[in-house]
Amino acid sequence: MLSLIVTFCVLAVVIIVAGTVLARCSDTLADATGMGRSLAGLILLAGATSLPEFSVGWSAVRIGAYDLTLGGVIGSSLLNLLILALMDLFTQAKGRMLSRLAAAHALSAIASIILTCVVIASILNGSDFVLCRLGLGSWGLLLAYLFCMRLIFIDQHYTAAMTDAPQPEAPLRWKRATMGYLIAASAIFLAGPPLASSAESIAAQTGMGQTFFGTVFVALITSLPEAVTTFAAIRLGTIDMAVGNILGSNAFNMAMLAGLDLATPVPLLSSVAQTHALTGTAAVLVTSVVIAGLLYRAEKRWWILEPDAVLVIVLVLGSLLAVYGQ
Repeated sequence: MLSLIVTFCVLAVVIIVAGTVLARCSDTLADATGMGRSLAGLILLAGATSLPEFSVGWSAVRIGAYDLTLGGVIGSSLLNLLILALMDLFTQAKGRMLSRLAAAHALSAIASIILTCVVIASILNGSDFVLCRLGLGSWGLLLAYLFCMRLIFIDQHYTAAMTDAPQPEAPLRWKRATMGYLIAASAIFLAGPPLASSAESIAAQTGMGQTFFGTVFVALITSLPEAVTTFAAIRLGTIDMAVGNILGSNAFNMAMLAGLDLATPVPLLSSVAQTHALTGTAAVLVTSVVIAGLLYRAEKRWWILEPDAVLVIVLVLGSLLAVYGQ
């Protein structure tokens, strides 16, 4: 048991470090491609910080640990929102994170809600429909994600045309960033299979179950790159990018379930415990609170009593307790 825990922790450190490097390099590439920091960051940065979830999830479904996979993905979305709320409370930044400054990212939050609702409906429906190795829910996720990304693309270009904000210089050259991106991605894919295997063994030996262990512990490890990059963005004063990273990652997390479905002999979303629908509903509720915080116009800040951030923290912790009680 001790060796399993040590293995899990070592591999977790590898994924955390690699995920952090991956996020920094993708941010540099976002500037180098000329796509625009907001749009490229939403896709590249969110995709980079979500790669640990995909790697661990792919390895888990390959060994039949479907509940561990879905618990890790949906749980990661909840913990990402918890990270955002904690940063809002305890980070001394100019302005509020959940405020009008980041209101443009409300569309990304709505996209994550839409995709999570598709996941919930697919879990409860339990359809065995398969087309080209993808279940009905996976097709719904792909279509919904493409639709939402099209809306965000149009919105980001309209916003960019209305503003002329200076962009920070890239800290790394694009060639070095590309090399770092590839090396970090390789490290995550190599660490993913043994991490998933050790996580499944720990869940079985401790009696926690794949659903709860995946929702809390696996999700915590795979969410740490988002935490590190969000904190770094806040320290740089780019609060808008910090919020976009979290909300973009949550939308990407839901969409990548369609990719994970390719590794399963049966539709993934119809082969898991319905407890995950409870976790998904909690993610929708908490994201709705974040949207309210994004659009709330009041300027006064009460630091530790910031109501939207406190409510997010309470709801996330309550949701995890509810999952544990199932």
